[in-house]
Amino acid sequence: MIRVLLADDHTILRQGLVSILAKDDECMVVGEASNGVEAVEKAFELEPQIAVVDISMPELNGMEVVKRIHQKLPDCRILVLTMHEEEEYVIHMVRAGASGYLLKDSASEELIQAVKTLASGKSYFSQYAAQVLANQYTQPEKWSDPYKNLTKREREVFHLVVDGKTTKEIARALDISVKTAENHRGKVLDKLDAANSAELVKYAAQHKLLI
Repeated sequence: MIRVLLADDHTILRQGLVSILAKDDECMVVGEASNGVEAVEKAFELEPQIAVVDISMPELNGMEVVKRIHQKLPDCRILVLTMHEEEEYVIHMVRAGASGYLLKDSASEELIQAVKTLASGKSYFSQYAAQVLANQYTQPEKWSDPYKNLTKREREVFHLVVDGKTTKEIARALDISVKTAENHRGKVLDKLDAANSAELVKYAAQHKLLI
């Protein structure tokens, strides 16, 4: 039985995915998550064989979710299921540790096929995503790391700033002091060569990080 964790903030869609996978005798949904933080916590707790992860989720975006799960649970195979078909998303999610990439308008049969393929130890990419990855080899310089040298905590601060959070709100969200939050914010600005929050938002938009 393939143990699957589903992470998507849209309840109706998530329930639909559960229904699709429940109809297959080889798949069993062992957990659901409605935001990024919950997805990471449930992955660590349940240690699923497959994690199906959306990119756009509240509290912690899908890219960070994939990175954290992949780093701590390297045997857990991660399938990105998203509405984002831009080239940048495919590249960055694969770099984060995803083994598969599928668009939400795919047929239900393809979702099951993707889950089973990942469970067998192979990768699964939709035709479009596979083409994007192939093109990467012809223009590798195009896909620089948008996060550069940001630490895990700095990436969290980066996304909170981009989301419009104040320093106090960031401190509260991450359970750190205001001074510490301000220090992290300053390092993020320095590393990304941004003068202020507006330039961070611009940076995020240019690198398709508004997720």
